[in-house]
Amino acid sequence: MEPVLIVLVVLVVVAFIALIKTIQVIPQASAAIVERFGRYTRTLNAGLNIVVPFIDRVRNRIDLREQVVPFPPQPVITQDNLVVNIDTVIYYQVTDPRAATYEVASYIQAIEQLTVTTLRNIIGSMDLESTLTSREVINAGLRGVLDEATGKWGIRVNRVELKAIEPPTSIQDSMEKQMRADRDKRAAILTAEGQRQAQILKAEGEKQADVLRAEGEAQAAVLRADGEAAAIRTVFEAIHDGDADQKLLAYQYLQTLPELAKGDSNKLWIIPSEVGDALKGLGGAFTGLAGNGGGANGGAVAAPSVPQTPPAATQVPIDPAAGPRPVDVEKGAARPRVDPAREYRKIDPE
Repeated sequence: MEPVLIVLVVLVVVAFIALIKTIQVIPQASAAIVERFGRYTRTLNAGLNIVVPFIDRVRNRIDLREQVVPFPPQPVITQDNLVVNIDTVIYYQVTDPRAATYEVASYIQAIEQLTVTTLRNIIGSMDLESTLTSREVINAGLRGVLDEATGKWGIRVNRVELKAIEPPTSIQDSMEKQMRADRDKRAAILTAEGQRQAQILKAEGEKQADVLRAEGEAQAAVLRADGEAAAIRTVFEAIHDGDADQKLLAYQYLQTLPELAKGDSNKLWIIPSEVGDALKGLGGAFTGLAGNGGGANGGAVAAPSVPQTPPAATQVPIDPAAGPRPVDVEKGAARPRVDPAREYRKIDPE
């Protein structure tokens, strides 16, 4: 019984192992390569799969998801003989598990070496300035070459990115100085532009203020002139309505004459020719008043006036504090100041 029991146990173990090898469960987004006697038979997809135990062999399982592989910095020489270190990142995806297994020994290593050589070819035809400012061009060139080369390997390169471009330390210092100088230049230009705009706006504001001030003064002058015209018109109408005679006008004219002599700078006063006519009218008024007063006061007689010879010149210096000089009634010329009482005593001492 014991040998039979041992055989049964061995058969059960072998059957269990065969069952395990027969049933293959492949996870989602994965694939497996099946070989029969060392030859490719088929590709197992995700799910439950049945293989022939001890005849079919699952060689390896391949992840079909998109993979990200960063590569270490690679020294690259630019066209202007400067060495820069460039870090790259590759985004790829296996589209054909059979080709990825049998067409290339190690597709990761193959992609890395192909990236390095392609990057050196692209950077070698560019100077440092173009290398630093043409990341999109470099990425597109790398992706095109890698996608074309890895297509037969069953791999699709989705993206190629440059993580960093590190020029030499001396070049970095020079670039920092250049960038600082450029920023200082732009700051100075912006400051000058701001000052220019401020001055332009200030000048425009002052111009508009002057224009508005001039317009206001013009309107004020017009309104002032209109007011003076209205005042003159009112006075003129009042004079005509009041029927003013020549005597009142002559008196007002003589009252206005001393105003012309006021001021420290008035050294010479030209007497208008109309003063004689005014004095004639005013003298007639005083004569009439004197005649009325003699009849009322018992025969008082006004002192006779002594004719004086007028001076040759009509322009006489005046003293502003003494008031205007007497004027000759006949010719309208200025004559010396005369006291009528003193002249009367000279003619009639009694």
